[in-house]
Amino acid sequence: MVASISHNTWIKYFTPNPYAQLRLFCFPYAGGSAAIFRDWHRELPKTIEVCPIELPGRGSRMREPLFEELSFLIEALGEGLHPYLDKPYALFGHSFGALVSFEFACYCREHYHRLPHCLLVSGRQAPHLPDLSPMHALPKENFIQEIERLNGTPKEIMRNPEMIELLVPILRADLKIDETYEYKPKPPLEIPLTVFGGEGDSEANRTQLEAWSQHGSREFSLQMFPGDHFFINTARLHLLQTLSQKLRFLTLR
Repeated sequence: MVASISHNTWIKYFTPNPYAQLRLFCFPYAGGSAAIFRDWHRELPKTIEVCPIELPGRGSRMREPLFEELSFLIEALGEGLHPYLDKPYALFGHSFGALVSFEFACYCREHYHRLPHCLLVSGRQAPHLPDLSPMHALPKENFIQEIERLNGTPKEIMRNPEMIELLVPILRADLKIDETYEYKPKPPLEIPLTVFGGEGDSEANRTQLEAWSQHGSREFSLQMFPGDHFFINTARLHLLQTLSQKLRFLTLR
């Protein structure tokens, strides 16, 4: 018998949906938590069961150590989520979460022989492209300036020294994983691959997003939204409407 998702430390803000045909595992951006996705179930089709991923070292898992090696994180995710791959599933990830979701899909193919029905990635260059402006090792003052420039952290947090002290180590750990990642060539995923991007995103332009097409052997699509790197928040409703259309099509197949 599969343990209840509600009691799984990797999944937070979970709303059970016994009628769901597809589970959607959602991976947050660097420094983010499962709270980003806490209300997504309200906007997505009733055939979708949303599973927001809570990584160690933040949110409800603040007391747990942060991961700084992607391979260890993916292996731990495999152990934690494998019991819940018993029904059709899809993966969504934004920025750092896009990399994690891609590598998790590859891990599931290799270890469980069970691919997601679709991979949906957002706001990150394709895995084989290097990060040209790493920031995880910057001095603290410069690092905080870069966080402000990216415009993804609420101003009330940026003005709160105690909150910044909590946030900086989480961001550094996530960005270290993302920025030091070295792609190892592997066969394309045999699934549809959907990519989302922000029209004003300086971190991932259209060409870098289109390069994701090399990593899937089925249908590929790219859709751009108004906004910068964090269009996932500013164009939230538009993004969720598009996601709904994509996922509804998957469940009708």
